[in-house]
Amino acid sequence: MVLVKTINLKNMNSPSTFPTVLRELLRTHQAFLAYAASHVHTLDLTLPQYDIIITLSNTAGMPFKKLGEKTLITKGTLTGVISRLEDKGLVQRVASETDGRSQIVRLTAAGESLYERTFPEHLLFINRIFNDYAPEDITALESALLRLHETVCALRSDESGKLADEGNEQAGP
Repeated sequence: MVLVKTINLKNMNSPSTFPTVLRELLRTHQAFLAYAASHVHTLDLTLPQYDIIITLSNTAGMPFKKLGEKTLITKGTLTGVISRLEDKGLVQRVASETDGRSQIVRLTAAGESLYERTFPEHLLFINRIFNDYAPEDITALESALLRLHETVCALRSDESGKLADEGNEQAGP
């Protein structure tokens, strides 16, 4: 006997909508990352490295945990990214004044200078994506993406992992 979960597709146009939407979301994400990386690579940096620089800008620094949360870079990856930025002289690790066991990562003067020199240009580069969008289109896109994000986060936090109206498991062939 095979157990099959039923999924309520009442809010979708057809059962084939989901794979199409998912495919386009993933394709757009990949295309965006490649586009952003094309500019960041001219700075001799990777996207995660530049993300760290942007996140640390205009701060006194932050602990690894907070930096990982703000950048969505995992702890294991974050350590290597920080080490490479240290090798470039763009960040430094300093002991926390409040917790001797933890370290604060902060930009060096060279890191701050790089940020100040490159971030406005990077924003212009990224904003070119939206040159052909009307303000109301951008607002609608943002709303749809926020709604999707909230739904995914709510489902992730639901221990059962089931939608509220998801049916019971049915026995099948």
